[in-house]
Amino acid sequence: MIKGILNFSQFSRSLAYASVGLLMAVSAFGETLPTASETAKAMGIGWNLGNTLEAISSETAWGNPVTTQKLIDSVKAAGFNTVRIPVAWDIHATNSVIDATWIARVKEVVDYCVGRNMYAIINIHWDNGWLENNCTEAKKAENNVKQKAYWTQIANYFKSYDSHLLFASANEPNVTDATGMAVLLSYHQTFIDAVRATGGNNSSRVLIVQGPSTDIEKTYNLMTTLPTDNIASHLMAEVHYYSPWNFCGLTKDTTYSWGKYYMAYFWGQSNHSTTDTDHNPTWGEETYLDSCFNLMKTQFVDKGIPVVLGEFGAIKRTTLSGADLTLHTASREYYNKYVAKAAISRGIIPVYWDNGASDFAVFNRSTGAITDKGLVKALIDGAGISTPVVRTAGKDRVSGGSGVSMNPLTGVLTLTVEDLDQVRNVVIFDQLGKRVKTLEHSSVQRTIQIGQDLKAGIYIIQIQGISGVQSFTISKY
Repeated sequence: MIKGILNFSQFSRSLAYASVGLLMAVSAFGETLPTASETAKAMGIGWNLGNTLEAISSETAWGNPVTTQKLIDSVKAAGFNTVRIPVAWDIHATNSVIDATWIARVKEVVDYCVGRNMYAIINIHWDNGWLENNCTEAKKAENNVKQKAYWTQIANYFKSYDSHLLFASANEPNVTDATGMAVLLSYHQTFIDAVRATGGNNSSRVLIVQGPSTDIEKTYNLMTTLPTDNIASHLMAEVHYYSPWNFCGLTKDTTYSWGKYYMAYFWGQSNHSTTDTDHNPTWGEETYLDSCFNLMKTQFVDKGIPVVLGEFGAIKRTTLSGADLTLHTASREYYNKYVAKAAISRGIIPVYWDNGASDFAVFNRSTGAITDKGLVKALIDGAGISTPVVRTAGKDRVSGGSGVSMNPLTGVLTLTVEDLDQVRNVVIFDQLGKRVKTLEHSSVQRTIQIGQDLKAGIYIIQIQGISGVQSFTISKY
C-alpha cells in the first residue's frame, strides 16, 4: 500500500491549490446556492484584475496586456482564491444593448477563474461615471432604466454559473449625504430585482451592494438599511480602504493654507523613521484601522451580512533608497499584512488592488510571475493561508508548493485528516471536471483511502473545508 499523509491541523486557515482545470461553473437550476456567509468563508483572500476590463475603449487601453489563463493560474498558485473583475459595460453597448463580443470576452475571463474553482466577482465599474457620478434625483429614473437593462442582460448570460460567480452592483458610487444614499439604494434595489427576475441560479446568487463612496465611515453612518431581497442571507456589502491616503496613494507633498500635507513613507507604530520624521504618519495606523473594521463587523457581519473589502493597498515609493527604502518596504508589507489579517479575523473578505502598474502590481501580467514576493507573502500570511504539511513513503512521490501532485499512483493513497469538523466533503473529479465520487461530511473519516475503485487516468481530489479548499491531482496507472 502506498501512503500519503496530509496534515490539516489548521484546516480552517489553510488553502492550497493545484493548477488544474475543473469545469465547475454550471449548477443544476432549482438548487439554492450557498448563503452569503457560507460563501464568504470559502472565498479566502482576493486579488483585483484592475485597469483591464474596465479600461475605457478596450481591454488593453490602460497599458495592461490581454488577460490569460496563465496569469490567473499564477494568482491561484500564490494563494488567492477570489478574483474581482472590474468591468465597463456602457462603453461596449449601443442603446443599452451590450455588444455580444464584449460579454463573451468577459465570460472567458470569468471562466479562467471559476474553471480553477476560484470565486469571481464582476461589477459595473466606473464606466465613464454614468452611475457612480450621478447618484442624484435628476438622474435617478434614467439610470435605473439603464441599471435594469444591463443587469438583466448580464444575469441572463451567466445564469447557469454556480456560487463561484458573484455580481456587484457598482464600484465607488459618489455619495456623501442621505439624499444621495436614497438614490444609491434605488440603484441597488433595481440591481437586485433585475438579477432575481432572471431566475435559475440567479434566484439565490450572492449579490454585493456598495456603501456610499465605499467609504467605511460614510457607510456606517448612511447605509443603515439595505435593499430588499426576496431570498434571505444572500447579500454582501462592499467597502474599500486606502487609509491613511498620504501613505496609500499621495504622490507629492502638498502645501495648503493650514500647512504642508506630507506623503507618508512609513506605517505602523514600530516602523517610524528617526531620520525622516516629516514622512512618518500622523494618523490612520493600527488603532484607527481596527476601529474602522469593527464598524463593518458591527454594522453588517454580526448581522449575517459579510463584507467585501473590494480594494485596498498602498503605493510603492520607488524613488526611495537606502535605509528609507528598507523601512518603507517593511512598512508597506506590514500594512497589507495587517489589513488582510484584521479583515479575515472579522469576517471581511480582503481583495488586494492590483492595477498592473509597477507601484501596485504583484504579478507580471504577461508572464504571471510574481513581481513582489515580499508583498505577496505578507498578504497570504496575513490571511492565515498556509500550505499543508505533506509526507509520503514508497514509490509514489508527493510535491508541495501550490498543490500536491502524485505520479503515478499504482496502489491505494491513504489520507489522514485532522480537524474533521472543519471538512465539508471530499470530492473526486476526472480530468474533464466530471464529478466521480463525493464523500459528504458525515462519511469523512480520519483516514481516507483513495484509488482502489478508480480506473486508470488523472483525477483531481478536492477537500472542501469551512474556510477553504485544498486540491491536488493524482494519476493512476
